[in-house]
Amino acid sequence: MKDKTIIKRLFAYLKPHKKTFIIVIILTALTVICAQLPTLLLGFVINELGSSSIDLRMIALIVSGAGLLFIGTTIIQYEQTIMLQKCGQRIILDIREVVFKKIEEFDIEQFNKEPIGKLVTRATSDVNTLNDMFTNVAINFIRQILTLLIIYGIMLWINIKLALIILAICPVIVIATIIFRRFSRNAHRSVRTNVSNMNAFLSENISGVSITQAFNQEEKIYNNFSKNNEDLKRSSLKEIIVFAIFRPFIYVIYISSVVLILYYGAQEVMSGVLSFGLLISFYQYISEFFNPIQQLADNFNTLQQGLASSEKIFDILDRENVIVDAPDAIELENIKGEIEFKDVWFKYKEDEWILKGVSFKVMPKETVAFVGATGAGKTTILSLIVRNYEINKGQILIDGIDIKKIKISSLRRFIGQMLQDVFLFSGDINSNIRLRDETISDDDIIEASKYVNADRFILKLDDKYETKVKEGGNNFSSGERQLLSFARTIVHKPSIMILDEATANIDTETEILIQKSLESMMNISTMLIVAHRLSTIQHADKIIVLQKGVIIESGNHQELLKQKGHYYKLYKLQFNEKENNNEI
Repeated sequence: MKDKTIIKRLFAYLKPHKKTFIIVIILTALTVICAQLPTLLLGFVINELGSSSIDLRMIALIVSGAGLLFIGTTIIQYEQTIMLQKCGQRIILDIREVVFKKIEEFDIEQFNKEPIGKLVTRATSDVNTLNDMFTNVAINFIRQILTLLIIYGIMLWINIKLALIILAICPVIVIATIIFRRFSRNAHRSVRTNVSNMNAFLSENISGVSITQAFNQEEKIYNNFSKNNEDLKRSSLKEIIVFAIFRPFIYVIYISSVVLILYYGAQEVMSGVLSFGLLISFYQYISEFFNPIQQLADNFNTLQQGLASSEKIFDILDRENVIVDAPDAIELENIKGEIEFKDVWFKYKEDEWILKGVSFKVMPKETVAFVGATGAGKTTILSLIVRNYEINKGQILIDGIDIKKIKISSLRRFIGQMLQDVFLFSGDINSNIRLRDETISDDDIIEASKYVNADRFILKLDDKYETKVKEGGNNFSSGERQLLSFARTIVHKPSIMILDEATANIDTETEILIQKSLESMMNISTMLIVAHRLSTIQHADKIIVLQKGVIIESGNHQELLKQKGHYYKLYKLQFNEKENNNEI
C-alpha cells in the first residue's frame, strides 16, 4: 500500500475533528513565530551593547518583550497540547472501535486462518502506534515545516548570501531523507510483522501450556520462542541501525554549515555588510534550522512505524467476508422451526467433499439427531444452518425460505447453539447467562436455570447467581459449564436449538441431569443434536445416520434397531462397552 493512500485513509478519521485540528494548527503557527523572535532580539541587544552609546531603556524594552513572548508561548503551547491530545485520543478511540467491529464481523473461516494473537496486536499495539502519529507526528510535522520556513525567511532578511549557502545544502538533506525513508519503512514493517508473530506465538502457547507440560515439550517450545525472539531482536536492530546512520549524517551537515557560515559571515562583518549581533543571531538560527530537521528525522521514524502499523490495520479492515447478506435479504419476525436440506453439497477444500447430496426435512418442534463416525459431516450440517460457511451446491430452507435470502443477524437471532467446548466470559453467572441483553431479567435467568437443572449447583455456591466466573470458566466443571450453556440458550428463547456434542466429556451424574434438561427442551423448539452417546438421543423423533457425507439410514431409535444396520452396530458396541465398564 502506497504511503499517500495510507495517509489519505488515516486523515479520513481526522475529518470529524477538523475544526479542533485547524485551531491547533493556528496555535502552533503562533508558538512558532513567538519562539523565533527572541533570537532576533538577541542580535539587536548585542548590537546595542557594542554601540558607543548604550540605550539601557531600549535593552530593557527588548528583554521585557522577550519575556512576554516566552510567557505567551508557554500558555498557547499548553492549550494547543491539551486540545491535540484530546483530539488524538478520540481518533484512536474511533479507529480501535472500527477494528474491533470488523474483527467481530469476520467469518469463522477468517478466524481459522488468522491467529488470535495477531488480531489482538492489530487492535492494541498497532492502534496505539497510531496515537503518536495523530498527537505528535502530524502536528510536529506542521510545526517543524513552519519553523523552517519562518527561520529561513528571517535568514534571508538578515543576509541573502549566507541564506543561499544554507539553501545549497538542503538538496543533500532531501536526498538523504529519501534514502532513509526507503530503508526505514522496510525495517519498521519487519518489526511489526515479528511483533505480531511473537504475540500469536505467546497467545497460543500460554493458553496451551498444560499440554506442553503434559508431553514434556517445554524445551522445544522454548527453542521456538527463542527463534521468534531472535527474529524480533534482529529486525529491531536493523531499525536502530538505519536511524543511527541517518541522524549523525544530518549532524555532520549541520557542523559543515556552521563552519561555512562562520567563515563567510566573518567576511561580511569585516566588510560592514552585516553587523556582529545579527551574525550571532544567524548562527543561532542555523542551530534552530537544523533542530527541526533532526526532529523531522525522529518524527519520520515514528511516521514509518505508524505507516507500517496502519498497513497492518487496513489489511484487516479491507478483508471482505465470503458470507454476506444478499442485497434483497429479509428480516424475519419469527421462525416456526422447519428446516429442509435439498441436495446439499459442501467442501472445505477443493475436491474433498464433506457433504454429498444431503437431503432431509425437519418439522417444527421436532427433535432430530445426527450420528456417524468422525468426519461424516455431522457438525458441518449444523454449521451450514447458521451460515458459518456457504454451501457449494443445493439449498437450505428455514420455514420454506432459502437461508441466503435471510439476513445473517436475523437468522442467528432465532437459533441457539450449545457446543462441546463451552466458553464463559469473565464476570458472574448472571452476566454469562444474560450475555449483556438487559431485556432479560433476573427472574428469567432463574427460571431458565431451573428448567435445565443448572440451579442445583448454582444454589450451592456462596454467591449463588452473583458467583464470579474466572477466565474461560475454569472455576467450574465441564458439566457445570454445559448446564450454564443450556440456561444461556433457553433464556434467549430460540426457535431452533443446536447441540453439538453437548454431552461429551461429562460425568454420569451430570449426564443424567443433562438428559433431563434435553427432554425438557425438546418441548419448546426444533432441536438438532449431534452426539456420540446414543443414550442421549434415544427419545429423538428422528435419527439420521451419516457416513462419509452421505445419509445411509434414517428413522427413530426403535426403527433403526429393527433395521439392524449401521446404527444397530453402533448401539450394540456402546451397550457392550457400558456393560463391561459396569462389571469393572
